[in-house]
Amino acid sequence: MKMRLLILLLILLPLPCLALAAEQQEPTVYVIKQGDTLWGLSERFIKDPYYWPNMWARNSQVTNPHFIYPGQKVRVFPDRLEFVPADKAPATQLKAVPATEAEEMQDVAAEKSFTIIGNEGFLLEKDVKPAGIVIGIHNDRIMAGEDDIVYTDIGTEHGANGGEKYSVFRKDSTVTHPVTNEVMGTKIIPLGTLQLTDVERKSSRAVISSVSKEISPGSYLLPYKGNLRREINLKMATRELKGYILDSYSGISVIAAGDIVYIDLGAAQGAEVGNMLYIVRDVMLDQRYAEGRIDKLPQELLGALVILETGKKVATALVVKSIDAIYKGDRLVSLTK
Repeated sequence: MKMRLLILLLILLPLPCLALAAEQQEPTVYVIKQGDTLWGLSERFIKDPYYWPNMWARNSQVTNPHFIYPGQKVRVFPDRLEFVPADKAPATQLKAVPATEAEEMQDVAAEKSFTIIGNEGFLLEKDVKPAGIVIGIHNDRIMAGEDDIVYTDIGTEHGANGGEKYSVFRKDSTVTHPVTNEVMGTKIIPLGTLQLTDVERKSSRAVISSVSKEISPGSYLLPYKGNLRREINLKMATRELKGYILDSYSGISVIAAGDIVYIDLGAAQGAEVGNMLYIVRDVMLDQRYAEGRIDKLPQELLGALVILETGKKVATALVVKSIDAIYKGDRLVSLTK
């Protein structure tokens, strides 16, 4: 009889511990309010605003990050957020947010955006030609600044007229793909703007109207697009994207948050302005110890970037987060629904 009681006690004793553990893991439920965004929720509760693509990808009922609606419920765990399906989880089954805590949650951060000022540079793809070239500077000088006179190879034969403005770029290095060695384009760096004053059939005189860097003969000219300063809002990729970092604006070998990079994903691959991509690196496996049992290890997450401008097969992007050193040739992946 005593043995039976002992066995019964051993069976029953762990139950309060299990119940306590379950209670501790029970999530808090937050109710979406007007103005909430996935970016804001991630920043508020997970302390990582870049978590939101994971949240979006794992919640099929959220079709657009700008259109989560008031009244939706979110389970708040220490390490993740989950939307509560309206038809499967009545609110009475979940722990409500205390009034004081709900008041503290009123100011959820706004959707994240990035301001670009138009001096990020880009890759001029190999099948794209400049509109013209600066062929000389007044008085045979080698450098020109604001209000200086220069000469171009743009004329009436090319449809040019006096008063037209052009953006000026420095031709930099040729950029090749790190895997295929294909020439992806020429890196060009913005220098300023000029305005044509006197136009001949195949040439013209122009005055430098603004400069960010000194202009020299051989500089590329492209049609002026006006003030390029604008806000870039994050946007979920509509298809799976995989690519590589081709080069950086500065040409430095170690890339970090805040750096401008050029990637091998453009409009032809479905890349769009605002897409956020994860920067990853394959972990090399030492087969001496694996003995053929494992063929692949989880990728190493290095950071994230946001696309600022797209070409046909390439794009300019801003590195918004770096966990470790990033290099040219590191891989890019997206999370899609």
